Amino acid sequence: MSTRDRLHQLQRLRLRRIDLERAIKDTLFILLGVASAGFGLKGFLLPNRFLDGGVMGISLLVNVISGIDLSLLVVLINFPFVVIGYTQISKKFALKTLVAITLLSLTLAFIDFPIITSDKLLIAVFGGFFLGAGIGLSIRGGSVIDGTEVLAIYSSRKTTLTVGDVILGFNILIFSTAAYIINIETALYAILTYLVASKSVDFVVHGIEEYTSVMIISEKSEAIKEAIVNKLGRGVTILKGKSGFGKKGHRSTDVDVIYSVVTRLELQRLKTLITKIDQDAFVVENSVNDIKGGMIKKRPFQED
Repeated sequence: MSTRDRLHQLQRLRLRRIDLERAIKDTLFILLGVASAGFGLKGFLLPNRFLDGGVMGISLLVNVISGIDLSLLVVLINFPFVVIGYTQISKKFALKTLVAITLLSLTLAFIDFPIITSDKLLIAVFGGFFLGAGIGLSIRGGSVIDGTEVLAIYSSRKTTLTVGDVILGFNILIFSTAAYIINIETALYAILTYLVASKSVDFVVHGIEEYTSVMIISEKSEAIKEAIVNKLGRGVTILKGKSGFGKKGHRSTDVDVIYSVVTRLELQRLKTLITKIDQDAFVVENSVNDIKGGMIKKRPFQED
């Protein structure tokens, strides 16, 4: 076997290992997500006739009104969104979603969870937490067990509405229907459950550390770079730029643009460091959902 063939074989093995590791992680995330959502539904929400937002909220609402088994409703009401995911996102995503929803349905049908509490506030908070954690874990596994976001993505592509607009309108319709058909108190608790669930989804998907990317343009870029590396312990990337129009009019000099990513807890300290060096520095901040690679783990840094 030639050297080139051996390299190709090693590359194929590496890619297969990555695919296998990803498949194992996705499977674990989906299983944990189904278990968490099932616990939130059967341990808190379902026995107490509580509602949520999204497609799960529709399933719970229909269950309360009609008495149809929730395990059946979860599959039937989510199935159109699986089809949309198949056409708009990917076949793999649709297959994973179908498996996750089926597993959730089987969990609701055959696994008994203890009823934890009858306190309405605890039901709304912890029921929403476990349901939201389950939805977030399934998203981490490359699937969904609530088709709301699939519908929102589809609608945003077909109309001028944003994803946020669609989700907001969808939930307003659900909560208004609950207030009209059942009572206002149930709708209010449903809103509380949804808010807790949505924050739990964000927490699980994006993690506890929220990152912010920062671009810094300064005539003292070298000193700022040294401060970020040595005092803050973060990595930097230097982008080559050319100044245009600013306070001093048109300029055509080359400038170094510093790009770095910090946690939100470090952001104010970074701003203080920049201000100490150059109070006229131009700083642009952007929220970052997640990062991979690079200097994510901080190196030891010095105190100011």
